[in-house]
Amino acid sequence: MPGEQLSKTDYEGLAAFRKALRRFLAVSEAGARAVGLTPQQHQALLSIKGGFPGRDEVSIGDLAEHLLLRNHSAVGLVARLVKAGLVRREPSPADRRRICVRLTPRGETLLQQVSGANLVELKSSAQLMQAFLASIEDPGA
Repeated sequence: MPGEQLSKTDYEGLAAFRKALRRFLAVSEAGARAVGLTPQQHQALLSIKGGFPGRDEVSIGDLAEHLLLRNHSAVGLVARLVKAGLVRREPSPADRRRICVRLTPRGETLLQQVSGANLVELKSSAQLMQAFLASIEDPGA
């Protein structure tokens, strides 16, 4: 597609898709703030809970990588989450020298509240997003 002339339909699809993404992010950020979380705290809780399939705890390094943060920024974020009672640090079950982060019951509850609203918003935007993605996968559609 680079070098090809974009059509009016291409621009309309991109604009609609971007609007849906921005709407989702706005709803997600507002939902996080409504329960007393910053958007970054919500993203961290979500990454810990769902970013690593089959695991309920992550190392700070893994979290930093998942959130596209520098390690020292992730350390500070985790410290704030611990202070807020949303996560706890504990030795890794596989390597007791390694420290992992796990959600507390309070962190689980707040994540559930925000994520439920996020899924509702995604479902409302799903048809638009799927149609756009299908059109770029199959330009004849």
